[in-house]
Amino acid sequence: MSLIAEHDIEAIAAGSAIYGTGGGGDPYLGKLLAIQTVRQHGPVRLVDLDHFDDDDLIVPIAMVGSPSVILEKLPQVEPMLAALAALERHLGKRAKGLMSIEVGGINSTIPFCVASRLGLPLVDGDTMGRAFPELPMTLCTLQGILPSPLCIADEKGNVFTAEVADIHAAEQYVRTITMEMGGAAYLALYSMSAAQARKTVVPRSISVAREAGQALFDARRQHADPVAAVVRATGGYLLYKGKITGVTRTVDGRFSFGHASVQGLDSHAGTQASVKFQNEFLMLASEGAVLCTTPDLIVLLDLESGEPITAEQTRFGLRVAIVAIPCVAEWRTPAALELVGPRKFGYACDYVAVEKLVLER
Repeated sequence: MSLIAEHDIEAIAAGSAIYGTGGGGDPYLGKLLAIQTVRQHGPVRLVDLDHFDDDDLIVPIAMVGSPSVILEKLPQVEPMLAALAALERHLGKRAKGLMSIEVGGINSTIPFCVASRLGLPLVDGDTMGRAFPELPMTLCTLQGILPSPLCIADEKGNVFTAEVADIHAAEQYVRTITMEMGGAAYLALYSMSAAQARKTVVPRSISVAREAGQALFDARRQHADPVAAVVRATGGYLLYKGKITGVTRTVDGRFSFGHASVQGLDSHAGTQASVKFQNEFLMLASEGAVLCTTPDLIVLLDLESGEPITAEQTRFGLRVAIVAIPCVAEWRTPAALELVGPRKFGYACDYVAVEKLVLER
């Protein structure tokens, strides 16, 4: 167990922006809210799943909606509390622990707000080991754990409880309700026992994000190369350096779709690359060759500061280092690739592990 105070949240937010692969919502907003809550209500106990009895109830807390909408509707704690309370009433059982649905962006830090307010421990883990854009894209799905029952709330005091038949219905209805709630909402979902969570959760992912964020901060303080520090801390690969020359983006209220064009710099001068995204960065290609695809992580870092860049922040003129991080092994099975592989997002290529692509270059 460790106690998470303000300085830890700073590092977790930076690390979750790295592991968020461009999505998961703006981590800066979640960081500010988490720091404010911890100042008022005290630090959060970060624990592993051995802390719980097998039948203890664990509940992930998350925001849902297009990242561009979340930027305009600042996160609040009260709707999160309302969603959790509604789910507890529906289940007739109190949560013994909370959890981040994904170790990415805003959804890594906002569960700290609820944990601090209620004095509940937070699991050092998540259900993805990164961020993904769609509700079913969790390791829970591969274990047969439904997001239902789920509770969804907004800042106006509206709360809906839903029982859904399958993961696809959950995605459809949550997105529809979220649109009616203004394009962003708060969820308590994928409730599970601690025994189920031990088979599902990516362990230590919050600590891993904290370590990556701290490595970035340390490199800056020591005037070392921050990009190299991130690569070392994550076990990643520096795939490309370039300047963003154009961004095409479409927002439909649910997702942000698009691609960024990148002109090569340094050893990549004279080449072009393209980064495609649906909330998260999902495919990197250059000169007709695929360099990395989902479920491996594609991360854009500012070339000078090492600051992670979200898909919403991507714009003309940014000089970026593009880093790939191998995903957790659970995402590389045939069933997992059907759920989150490149063809799931409409890309006409099969998944090849980034380690193999690097060796083949």
